Amino acid sequence: MTGGRAAVLRPDAIVPLCGILAVLLLSWLWLLFGAGTGHGPVGMTAMAGMDGWMMRPADWNAVYALTMVMMWWVMMTAMMLPGALPVLLLFDRVVRKGVPGATLVPSALFLSGYLAVWGLFSLGAVAMQWGLETARLMSPMMEVTHRWLGAAILLGAGLWQLTPIKQVCLGHCRSPMGFLTHNWRDGRAGAMRMGAAHGVFCLGCCWFLMALLFFGGVMNLYWIVGLSVFVLVEKVVPFGLWIGRAVGLVLVGWAVLLAAA
Repeated sequence: MTGGRAAVLRPDAIVPLCGILAVLLLSWLWLLFGAGTGHGPVGMTAMAGMDGWMMRPADWNAVYALTMVMMWWVMMTAMMLPGALPVLLLFDRVVRKGVPGATLVPSALFLSGYLAVWGLFSLGAVAMQWGLETARLMSPMMEVTHRWLGAAILLGAGLWQLTPIKQVCLGHCRSPMGFLTHNWRDGRAGAMRMGAAHGVFCLGCCWFLMALLFFGGVMNLYWIVGLSVFVLVEKVVPFGLWIGRAVGLVLVGWAVLLAAA
């Protein structure tokens, strides 16, 4: 992670850093104000533990589905962008060093490719949410209501933390310089392809962790913040790889206890 930290600290990283931080701030603010759903995470978190069926079930139509997609996409941006900051800033540094006077367009395209991958994930997450709510396996508070389904989500997330695929994807996320070296593409189209490629590795690393939101509550602020912090720690802390494996074992143990309760 040395190359990523150096890129963050350089004076010429101030402009792209401020831009990314602005995107992060707007994402968190929109999320905290409900992301167009009318139910902010603060209020939903305060209602945690109550009977979720006291709320009126959602009326799934095209407008509501689009709102849910945007909510998930903004939430993924808020949660995942901090962990991608080192590679984004390192990419910007490399482009500026190779082309003096280069604009921020390649970096913006890299970011767009990265976020596009999480946009596709958001479509899948909303489809899953719709299916669970239709089958009455998820309450209007956006959390699963069946113990065995909750245990299955915990078990799946825990086991995924221990798989070789997870370790490979995490290795790419933890090594910005290594990723850029092995995946470099020239031009603006190449910048977007590189951003999408990094997004795919990031998705492979964290998609099952994001599925834990179905267990803890899609709009539960504790889970949103907790998972955001864990993803960042796993990607940037020196012992993040082992921390991720330890958390995987904890999730498996939690699943067993929940199933046996």
